[in-house]
This record gives sequence, C-alpha cells and structure tokens, in this order.
Amino acid sequence: MPFKHLFKAVINWTSRQNTSENTSRFYSKSHKILIEGKPILDVSAAKAFKGDPELYNPEDLLLSSLVSCHMMSYLYVCSQNGIEVLEYTDNAEATLEVTADGSGRFTEVRLHPKVKIANVDKMQEALELHIKANQLCFIANSCNFPVLHNATCETA
Repeated sequence: MPFKHLFKAVINWTSRQNTSENTSRFYSKSHKILIEGKPILDVSAAKAFKGDPELYNPEDLLLSSLVSCHMMSYLYVCSQNGIEVLEYTDNAEATLEVTADGSGRFTEVRLHPKVKIANVDKMQEALELHIKANQLCFIANSCNFPVLHNATCETA
C-alpha cells in the first residue's frame, strides 16, 4: 500500500497598481509563497514575462526541484550500492516553449551531473545509477517531459 504525504503552500499577492490604468496588464508579478516553518519565498515571473529578474520564478523552481530530487535520489542509490560520493555538481538546463497564444510547456530538461567518487572500480556502476535515480525521483516521475542525463564521473 503506498504512503501518501500532503504538502501545503500558501501564496500571498496584493495589487501594486503603479499606473493610472486598472488592467491586469500592469499587475505586479511578484508574490510570496509561505510554507509552514520555512522562510518566505519571494517569487515573480521570469524576466522574459515582465517579472522581477532578481526573484526566483516558477521555471527556476521547477528546474531546481528536478536537480535537487535527482541528486538526493542518486545519493540514496549510491549509498545502497556501496559507492562513496565525494562531490556532486550539476549544470542543468530546461527548455520552455511558448506558443503564440501565450501558453507554454517545458519540452525537456537536461541534467549534467558531475560526480566524484572514492573508488575507481565503481565508476561504471556510479554512472549507471543515474538511471535508477531517475526512476526513483519523485519530481521526474511527475513531469510530462523527458528528463535527460549527461552524467560524468571521476575519482579522487
């Protein structure tokens, strides 16, 4: 029987009308997301969509969620397989396509994890475990676009 977990978030936004026109075209895109017991997350639209470029945007957060979840899943499967991970970095990229009507979607995410492990004899297995990590990743399992991996591995 699967376990279910409930996550909650509250969004707060107020109108900051800085123009004489009262249309949604001029509404601020900045808002706050509150998750109980955690610091407030200031969010806006991406700069391309007239948001505050200094704040996180939903696209940043989606990509960050994927990168973080994959890393945690990867560290888990490495620990299960006796692989000591010393360092992990990723320079991930996400492609967003926007149509003429203003709708859009992510078409793919490309992860580029670079892992440093302790044992040279485990390099191939360490590379292959990215597939298992992707299968376990809660966020990747929730996406309707491919999450691709271009992993590299080195030893200390």
